[in-house]
Amino acid sequence: MKRQPPPWLHRAPILVALVAILSPSIVAAQVGFEGPPIDYLKAEVHDPIATLAEELASGKKHLEHDSEHGYLKSVLEALTVPLSSQVLVFSKTSLQLHRISPRRPRAIYFNDDTYVGWCQRGDVIEFATTDPMQGAIFYSLSQDPELPPKFERDRGQCLTCHATSRTQNIPGFFVRSVFADSAGQPLLGSGTYTTDATSPFDERWGGWYVTGEHGTMRHMGNQTYTEENNRNASREPGANLTSLEDLVVTEPYLTPHSDLVALMVLEHQTQMHNAIAAANYETRLALHQSYQMNELLGREPGHVSDSAERRINAATEKVIKHLLFYDEFQLTSPISGSSSYSAEFSAQGPHDSQGRSLRQLDLTTRLLKYPCSYLIYSPAFDTLPDMVRSRVVSRLHGILSGEIQDADYEYLPTSTRHEILEILTATKPEFAQWAQNVATP
Repeated sequence: MKRQPPPWLHRAPILVALVAILSPSIVAAQVGFEGPPIDYLKAEVHDPIATLAEELASGKKHLEHDSEHGYLKSVLEALTVPLSSQVLVFSKTSLQLHRISPRRPRAIYFNDDTYVGWCQRGDVIEFATTDPMQGAIFYSLSQDPELPPKFERDRGQCLTCHATSRTQNIPGFFVRSVFADSAGQPLLGSGTYTTDATSPFDERWGGWYVTGEHGTMRHMGNQTYTEENNRNASREPGANLTSLEDLVVTEPYLTPHSDLVALMVLEHQTQMHNAIAAANYETRLALHQSYQMNELLGREPGHVSDSAERRINAATEKVIKHLLFYDEFQLTSPISGSSSYSAEFSAQGPHDSQGRSLRQLDLTTRLLKYPCSYLIYSPAFDTLPDMVRSRVVSRLHGILSGEIQDADYEYLPTSTRHEILEILTATKPEFAQWAQNVATP
């Protein structure tokens, strides 16, 4: 028989907070991100799509519709999303799955904060974007030319997939690799993978098209599988393709590429966004519950409990590990993309006086030359609650300067740490200020 919760749980919300503090695993069930202080579905947002929607409503901006792509070209331009970021996914693993197949893959375009999904003959264009406070927010835009362009915010449907362990248990983003059959249907019994910078190369891009060269390494992309022939299938047919002309007609798309480097950036970026948002959520929840307990127990209003401190420290460490590419898969062959994406990505900067940037690519043994995420410049990072952001900055500075010796980060050579710190000090004022404070007794 299922045990019923005691009656006082329904009559005393503040005691629910006590249970959550004593057992953080109950937080999601009892508080979650839909209630205070997060109020995910109700709080005002200021993400790039919300901003564009306001500009459309005021007449400041306009979107143009064309017969082939609908509003796609116009909205990418309005959001400053590069065409070179295009990647193609043919597995039926998204909202418009009936529009997706190996013959008609879904195109995804992205920049630092927004992801745009387009299907041939699709009813809508899909958007996932980043609000500095609320994390991942999901929208759609009707492709009907008879209707004025209007963004519709998702009110929970997307969270069925986009608020799970794949997204660090908050509304978020992820790249999924599956064994897809000839119709694009995932063979779920064969297993699936959530792909990030730590993923083995041979578990990546199942259900995706991939253009670029990667030497002797092999991946799951550019081919379909069967129930009988999946994990043991040869990966040779999909390897080192610089063109998709023998696999799919690419003329309907804005470019003929599904760039390998863009895919790797996408994988890192999605989970980095999630780690930042998770730290934001966890800090706000921990402090909210700690302050509730202060009222209940008669403590000073600003007292932060030991439990809250531990939760914030754990969130800090997760952000640090994602920032510094902890446990990143080491490439065993050099890689290169097929489009202009690599050059355009690296050119964005910011650069220090020596021309160095956190966007410089390595592509021989790892993704970035200086393995510290460029999303440290993002509004989402800068909007982290002070209590967690200051800890991230302090600890990151200590690791990079050598003042903190931690075996977890021994994979970073001393010279690389110092170079990253020099770049950050020159290009991010918060780090420059920190370095000045450290140098001044």
